[in-house]
Amino acid sequence: MSASELLTLSATEMAAAVREGRTTATALAHASLDRIAATQARVNAFTDITALRAVQTAADLDARLATGDTTAKNLPLLGVPFAVKNLFDVAGLTTLAGSKIERGKPVAAMDAPLVARMQAAGGVLVGALNMDEYAYGFTTENTHEGPTHNPQDLARIAGGSSGGSAAAVAAGQVPISLGSDTNGSIRVPASLCGTFGLKPTYGRLPRNGTYPFVASLDHLGGFARSALDLALMYDALQGFDSRDSGCVARRAEPTVVELPHGLQGLRIATLGGYFHDQAGPEAREAVARVAHTLNAQQVVELPEVARARAAAFIISNAEGGALHLSDLRTRAADFEPLSRDRFLAGALLPAAWVHNAQRMRRWFALRAAELFQSVDVLIAPATPCVAPPMGTEWLHINGQKLPARASMGVLTQPISCIGLPVCTVPVWGCDPTLPHLPLGVQIIAAPWREDRVLRVAHHLQISGAVSAPVAALK
Repeated sequence: MSASELLTLSATEMAAAVREGRTTATALAHASLDRIAATQARVNAFTDITALRAVQTAADLDARLATGDTTAKNLPLLGVPFAVKNLFDVAGLTTLAGSKIERGKPVAAMDAPLVARMQAAGGVLVGALNMDEYAYGFTTENTHEGPTHNPQDLARIAGGSSGGSAAAVAAGQVPISLGSDTNGSIRVPASLCGTFGLKPTYGRLPRNGTYPFVASLDHLGGFARSALDLALMYDALQGFDSRDSGCVARRAEPTVVELPHGLQGLRIATLGGYFHDQAGPEAREAVARVAHTLNAQQVVELPEVARARAAAFIISNAEGGALHLSDLRTRAADFEPLSRDRFLAGALLPAAWVHNAQRMRRWFALRAAELFQSVDVLIAPATPCVAPPMGTEWLHINGQKLPARASMGVLTQPISCIGLPVCTVPVWGCDPTLPHLPLGVQIIAAPWREDRVLRVAHHLQISGAVSAPVAALK
């Protein structure tokens, strides 16, 4: 099997090929590293490439297989290359979090728990990925590391803040990656780059060993080119860790075994109101196609969504500003101007505003819980439009002139504010003037029901309604 053929495989197929002796972990590692070397200058997804570690990890796996090690043979991610957003600790690397300020800090002594779990499942780490500074942004136009380019159209943004994580998967550099999502930082780049993305329930996966942004909103999750790969990775990542005070002591609930159930027993509805009004025509078309495939004829609404988004903004600004207050006082010039100004504004917010935002958040969560008594899955657009060109300052959505960087998360922020599990799926050709660009649809469920969002995503993929092919990089 050639290197180019290897890289078109899903993570599931790669692991099976190694398990069955049709390729080796070493061959996969070299194929990934060669692809990164050939495309990094155009995509700029990586900030660090861990080539020596990758080759050694792969060689160790192959050696175990050669001895007949059945434990190694049954690893779910056997030999699969992966990469992680550079806010995850990676032993021997400085955790940059997209910043200049962190560059002088010591290297990480050990891997973050989720990185360690990926490797324990057989994954082979090939590097760390670009992001918006301190995860505060939706474009990954990073002034310190350079912008990440969208593999579907190199003149356009990849989205953010996990832009490098989405771009690396879309570009075929790795089949799976890890990112974080506070206000939409997995779902926005997944939508714009054309990958699947999973934001689990708040508190499901431990966050220790990662650089925080907003502790009460931060989620960790992944990107892949198939729903099955997302489920495979998510199952390997589950597990309580008491070192993260926000991690819930809940038993692992495997999802791969649930995928064959498809839509069985699920009540599915489209989110209207705010989620219709804030979406451009191409985003509405993406939702309409998904709803048609799912036979989802009911339209429902959540009340006061705009206020929930405002609450998410206030909480993000306040917690982020407090976290960086010392550096804002002493090293303000070393921040990116846009993130610095937002953090400064957050540090000055009145406490009463933050208190009221948390009250609004609680109220909104209760309204969502009431809605989930009558439906099991909700669908909504992930971004209001396809990826805009780099440097775009304003979007024009339904007659509204909106600031581009902030507005890419207009449809994701209200959902992250209450910690619901979401899988973003890529739909193609919804904008007839830009048929080569994808647009994501959010598949949303009640807390702890990742199985439902992944079942729906898998059904959509096998039906042909959504897909995530490797980008041609033209």
